[in-house]
Amino acid sequence: MLYLASPMDGRARGPGPQDKGRVSWESTISKGCLEFPSGVESLRTGSRFLQHLLPVADFWKHGARFAAFQQTPRIGCHAGQGCLFWTCHDERFLYMLMEFVPGGELFSYLRNRGRFSSNAGLFYSAEIICAIEYLHSREIVYRDLKPENILLDRDGHIKLTDFGFAKKLVDKTWTLCGTPEYLAPEVIQSKGHGRAVDWWALGILIFEMLSGFPPFFDDNPFGIYQKILAGKIDFPRHLDFNVKDLIKKLLVVDRTRRLGNMKNGADDVKRHRWFRTVDWEAVPQRKLKPPIVPKVCGEGDTSNFEAYPENDWNTAPPVSPKDLEVFKNF
Repeated sequence: MLYLASPMDGRARGPGPQDKGRVSWESTISKGCLEFPSGVESLRTGSRFLQHLLPVADFWKHGARFAAFQQTPRIGCHAGQGCLFWTCHDERFLYMLMEFVPGGELFSYLRNRGRFSSNAGLFYSAEIICAIEYLHSREIVYRDLKPENILLDRDGHIKLTDFGFAKKLVDKTWTLCGTPEYLAPEVIQSKGHGRAVDWWALGILIFEMLSGFPPFFDDNPFGIYQKILAGKIDFPRHLDFNVKDLIKKLLVVDRTRRLGNMKNGADDVKRHRWFRTVDWEAVPQRKLKPPIVPKVCGEGDTSNFEAYPENDWNTAPPVSPKDLEVFKNF
């Protein structure tokens, strides 16, 4: 969950683990898929930050996800990702203090509009490609690209969030993780996967942004998986030839022939004719004009996020010092 908090005093200083106790919670603004509390808090700077609270007692239930969160500090800051400032833990929670991005989820804007225009989809796709390219340059596969994990900053530029499934790659990884509609065939078939899954997810995302629904959907995950493996795509009539060609090349079942996963990597995607009008040098510098500029009314405005009931996160049980040893480097 996401909480909003107020500063305990007005002295200015940069955020650090020593500030963990110098905050007060204001309101819940979101909830993660594993129901780990998260929050927005303000420290002595008076600024707001996104704080994830991960219950240590749930470690054995969601160990793989916790292990992935431990890799997040190594991702670093980039224009397309929310910055992680620090991590620490006590006997109840793992704490991750991250940048607060006030514009809300791209999913909310897509839901309200039904679908995006071609120009809007082009803008978001370009910024997402640069974010994926950066992660892959750090040998990190994101593995959870979807509208809910894309936030807009106050100017309307994207920030990827929720790196719970992100993984540092040595060779291939085998964990079945992600959102069913966005899973690549090699993930479903447990063949081992790598960077190619992010390019597959990009194809799904572009289709959904421009259509209002994903290309493969069903009432249950098994039905979705069957359609993904079959690979048949029914395009809405309003999509132009170039974007359909791009989506087809991203949604190639054979990952060795998937756009973005071949010799030239992200450059092959950037050179596709759907992006012929994009100035790729301007994209990471945030010089393109966003199609949507969120309404943000001051520091800590959470109006672009959904409201959630307040929970008493203090009821999370503590764990023994022995069980905490696994988090000594967190």
